[in-house]
Amino acid sequence: MPASSRLARAIVIALSVSPAVTVAGTLDYSLYAGLEHSNNIALSSNNPMSDNVLTPGGTFRFTQMGSTFQANVAGTFEYRKYLKNNFDSQAQTQLAGQGNWTIAPDRLDFSIEDYAGVQPVDQLASDSPDNQQQTNVLVLGPTLRMRFGNAARGQFELRYINSYASRVDDFDSSRGMAAFRVYRDLNPTDQLSANVEFQRVDWDHQPSDANYDRKEAFLRYTSTLAHFDADVMVGGTRLEFNGGRNTSAPLVRMQVGWQPTPRNAFTVSGVYQYADAAQDIITTPGAFATGDVADRTQVIDPFGGGNSFGNGGFGTGGSGISTGSAVIGSEVYKERRVEATWNWRSERVTLTVSPSFNKLRYINDGTFNQTDRGVSVGIGYRLRPTLTLSGFATADKVRYDSFDRKDSTVRLGLDLRQQVDQHWSWHVSAARDRRNSTAVGQDYRETQIFVGVVYRR
Repeated sequence: MPASSRLARAIVIALSVSPAVTVAGTLDYSLYAGLEHSNNIALSSNNPMSDNVLTPGGTFRFTQMGSTFQANVAGTFEYRKYLKNNFDSQAQTQLAGQGNWTIAPDRLDFSIEDYAGVQPVDQLASDSPDNQQQTNVLVLGPTLRMRFGNAARGQFELRYINSYASRVDDFDSSRGMAAFRVYRDLNPTDQLSANVEFQRVDWDHQPSDANYDRKEAFLRYTSTLAHFDADVMVGGTRLEFNGGRNTSAPLVRMQVGWQPTPRNAFTVSGVYQYADAAQDIITTPGAFATGDVADRTQVIDPFGGGNSFGNGGFGTGGSGISTGSAVIGSEVYKERRVEATWNWRSERVTLTVSPSFNKLRYINDGTFNQTDRGVSVGIGYRLRPTLTLSGFATADKVRYDSFDRKDSTVRLGLDLRQQVDQHWSWHVSAARDRRNSTAVGQDYRETQIFVGVVYRR
């Protein structure tokens, strides 16, 4: 089934859960159109091709907080037309959403989640238009709730999880998950929970030996204060493969935010876990903690940022959907990831610095064992109340251990945007990309110029 059909099916399921959802909820959206020029659209090292790309699209955010139905969904839909016909036109979708139907108050719910995005087909190749694919992860099932006194409560969850990629069959899977959780309110701002999860993973296009059971037990602590918030999970994971191999490791997921002054904000998130690509998409740092999955997409401003490091809202040129960096497939890996962001704001100046570190070690095939270090910096200056000039820089260094390959990628650019009135804005940017690689044919240079206009509801 095509990715667009699977995504449409997920939306239909979510809407059918509550007929009144489109009336009672809040919908914000924007429509945009952009024209991008690239002097090396395929990111080739020796045969650069220039092209102009027309990118009409739209973003939306829908929220519903009713007593029967609750939803938080955001997404971007974009059509990319290559005017010189060097590549076929593409329709791309980025979506993150949660919906919950309360069948019996405080007793029985039914929830649905969907995560759609654009990922590389081959992570070892450059991010050219023919190295992109649509991915989708759908999660749905019932939740049975129960209470143990005034301060404690429990819930039992059953979930069906389906993962799909438009071009890499190895990503396709069907999963069943059962979980039992007990929550204890320590005070009005702090909560502690004990969690046990069991997941069965069956790959659609892999030998049965690759299928496995995932068993996890962990404690989770959350705290929400005026200037500090924390979400920390600590426990362990055990994997049992059909082929007879078993392995265990600690499980840590965390996100901590601190705002010491009105102008300063710090965020640190990270994971230490066993994961595969689909599992990682569901439990991305910064999303699992808050439950506000809509923040993982370009919500209302399609040109507001969104590179792989996170740039604190600075545009990095180009369209509203960026390509992720996941290795799309069925391999399980041990992941160590840390990301941090510092934001500083004054009346005219905004500064964001975001370093990151990611280390993957695969259990069965070490081909993609890698260590990734990155940093992004953005600075914005408000020239006039409605006109802002921004500069951005990102640097990324990836080392592949199994074949001693190193890639260093740098992106520099300027971005100018103006809010014309309550609904209309325009945006123009110029960016320069450079990659140096020890692999033959993977160096490239590219210059992009982008002009876009946005109508915001």
